[in-house]
Amino acid sequence: MNILHSLEAYRFLLPSLAFIFSFLITFLSIPSIIQVAELKHLFDEPDKRKLHKTKIPTLGGLAVFAGIIVSTLLFTDISKVPYLQFVMAAILILFFIGIKDDIIILSPFSKFLGQFIAATIIVWFGDIRIDAFGGVFGIHRLPYEISLMFSILSMLVIINSFNLIDGIDGLAGTISFIVISAYSAWFYKSNNIQELIFSMAAMGALLAFLRYNITPAKIFMGDTGSLLMGTIIAVLTIKFIHLNHDASEENRFRAAPVLALGIMIIPLFDLTRVFFVRISKGKSPFSPDKIHVHHKLLELGMNHLQATFALSVVNVFFICFIFVFQKYNITYLLISILILATILMLLLEYLLRRKKQQDAQS
Repeated sequence: MNILHSLEAYRFLLPSLAFIFSFLITFLSIPSIIQVAELKHLFDEPDKRKLHKTKIPTLGGLAVFAGIIVSTLLFTDISKVPYLQFVMAAILILFFIGIKDDIIILSPFSKFLGQFIAATIIVWFGDIRIDAFGGVFGIHRLPYEISLMFSILSMLVIINSFNLIDGIDGLAGTISFIVISAYSAWFYKSNNIQELIFSMAAMGALLAFLRYNITPAKIFMGDTGSLLMGTIIAVLTIKFIHLNHDASEENRFRAAPVLALGIMIIPLFDLTRVFFVRISKGKSPFSPDKIHVHHKLLELGMNHLQATFALSVVNVFFICFIFVFQKYNITYLLISILILATILMLLLEYLLRRKKQQDAQS
């Protein structure tokens, strides 16, 4: 027991066990879920808006949920992370919303209301807040009321950004895995073991799910999975920003909020761009269409696997970029990230226009 409770045991053994248990639970659950979905005809039916051509089960989020929840509760020390009970309560709310939406389509308002309630529980009751801005635009500490509102808004943005990139095989799961891996590396280095266990449980479930979701996909994570991953990543993001402020000089980053933006650049930038385009056309920001970046990569001629790989590489590039340049001026770093993302998007638009012109001439 002394060995088990030593720092090194926590750093290596418990997070590893969380990963393994979560992986096994998810991996072994998915075949049964696929079988039940086939028996009960619980499929995502192909239509003119969908990118798949065959009926595919949408309940992969069930297995991911089971793997993460069971593994997290088994290996975390709740007394050291009392906020976790509120995170679990919020996740349960979104779990039932996601299940219902995967079976019977919910209205955007109903989904948003559920997200708002879940985010409020986490921020207000769990006291998981962004209270420090790290000097971005000269802002350091946030007043309590502003911290509450900004944290809830941030959670809603992150949850929806991961919900909306779940459009092609493997994309949401791979990007989520990359993002959580980045946070896990810092939690490990800074000895935040309980957050590391939670992160590793999520990584194990995602890796097992991706085995069945990479092209050709046998199952989708559905809203159950994408809302779950968005919520977990939102919590890990806020904990990263908060814990970074009190970290040792060796492990502290000067611009944690900007680093978080860079780590999640693909879903956040795509959400912002898509919402802006829809609103500028007089549409609801939640109205379905095919203007996401993954849709554009498919138009360019990529298949699902190639598009997922391309976006994953770009996301990893941004993570490397921000970690290399994080010691420079914080505001300039933020502006650089946004300019670089915009240039890449404009380059994609240029390649698409060129391809359409070539197709028209041939």
